[in-house]
Amino acid sequence: MNEAIPRKPFQRLLLTGAGGGLGTLLRERIKPWAEVVRLTDVRDIPAAGEGEEVVRCDLADRDAVLDLLDGVDAVLHFGGVSVEEEVDKIVQANIVGLHHLYEAVHKKGIKRVIYASSSHVVGFYPTTQRVDASMPLRPDCIYGVSKCFGEALSRYYFDRFGIETVCLRIGSSFPEPRNARMMVTFLAHDDLVELVRCALFTPRVGHTISFGVSDNRVSWWDNSQAAHLGFEPKHSSRDFAERFPQDGNWPPADEITATYQGGPFVLAGPIYKN
Repeated sequence: MNEAIPRKPFQRLLLTGAGGGLGTLLRERIKPWAEVVRLTDVRDIPAAGEGEEVVRCDLADRDAVLDLLDGVDAVLHFGGVSVEEEVDKIVQANIVGLHHLYEAVHKKGIKRVIYASSSHVVGFYPTTQRVDASMPLRPDCIYGVSKCFGEALSRYYFDRFGIETVCLRIGSSFPEPRNARMMVTFLAHDDLVELVRCALFTPRVGHTISFGVSDNRVSWWDNSQAAHLGFEPKHSSRDFAERFPQDGNWPPADEITATYQGGPFVLAGPIYKN
């Protein structure tokens, strides 16, 4: 008699932004969690493999988004504009598109969203101040403002309809830090995947905000209010410390890209189409 093959925890997960840097990473890493992973982006992405579905979708298209969420158990939302861009593009993708997504989540009866927010929602806090999830938002650019909207919208859909969201205030998730600022904001890829896993599988998260950051030597962010997720980063930027030695050549006191946590994003926008 053949033993039954254990079912995966979810029947179908939706990953938006599947063609982006983090989406491409997650595409391979989340397969053990679901029988089917539905992948979507506004651009073309590689064809579906085993256990995958690929659907091209513009989040600004409300009807298309509603169809996209058919049969979905939970959403990993990594889509939208991820840097400072023209204001109109940010509004369509990160505000209009996100509203379409949450309204479809509500109409389809989906109960959990993992929302890729950003540390840039608090980028105008000084680097000398430690920030937690209860402190007022201080976005450093229009992109950051759009992520503030996302956190507020997800809170509304939880309070009004009971849709749980974990907002991940992602720092800098790359294979390794690219500059001195990223020694503080670095989120190793393995730690990102573990954070997403914790956000997806922890029961009764309500509306949670978690900073996405590895176990770096210096920390600007207090994650105690997300302790119930059980996220324990295993990596640290200290492994790359020799690349950015502290030589005592400090920036001028009025250099705002060094004064504020958002770094160069504090000077990035707004950008308007000519």
